[in-house]
Amino acid sequence: MPKSKRDKRVSLTKTTKKGLEVKQKLIEELRKCVDTYKRLFIFSVANMRNNKLKDIRSAWKHSRIFFGKNKVMIVALGHSPSDEYKDNLHEVSKHLRGEVGLLFTNRKKDEVVNWFSQFRETDFARAGNKATFTVHLDMGPLEQFSHSMEPQLRQLGLPTALKKGVVTLLSDYEVCKEGDILTPEQARILKLFGYAMAEFNVVIRSMWDAETGEFEQLEAPTGDPSGEMEEEEEEDASNEGN
Repeated sequence: MPKSKRDKRVSLTKTTKKGLEVKQKLIEELRKCVDTYKRLFIFSVANMRNNKLKDIRSAWKHSRIFFGKNKVMIVALGHSPSDEYKDNLHEVSKHLRGEVGLLFTNRKKDEVVNWFSQFRETDFARAGNKATFTVHLDMGPLEQFSHSMEPQLRQLGLPTALKKGVVTLLSDYEVCKEGDILTPEQARILKLFGYAMAEFNVVIRSMWDAETGEFEQLEAPTGDPSGEMEEEEEEDASNEGN
């Protein structure tokens, strides 16, 4: 009788540390970019959306963008003057907190700042976002929904019923008030009714000049160190560059 594969013993001494290899590769890529590009910009992201970040990557194919894995990027650039890869890169590391990223480019500062200041995309809010305005639904038929949607709407808390096969709101309903922290149910209702409350935007916070080694603060720092992205961040919000 053949031996079961479940009984196969694996020597842990022979396993490769893939995670360590990935981190080392990222460190090498970052340092290569430091040597290649004239400028390094630190940017922050509001209302992160992976598809929007992909649009930016596509528009900036001539440059390199790294987003996520802050701890690894700090190691690559340096924590302090004693271990920084190049002069003043430890200043960049100080700002790698929260949802921020790095843009390596040869484009000039004004061009970078102007382009990103104009890139703004609206999207639907998620649970935990703050409502930017009050949404009130009037009682009556909701003809935009098929009859099969009625149980789902009712499950979300809406006072609905089927009347002659038409989804109907039985009474006025306030989905949210301006300033509310949205629940998953509220966020879902807003999306179903087409109310977009989130705006994806990128702010250029600071710049490091490779030729002079000077670090320049362009916007006030943002983000809470306690909210730093973890190493196991989702794939599309990773370090993949263009």
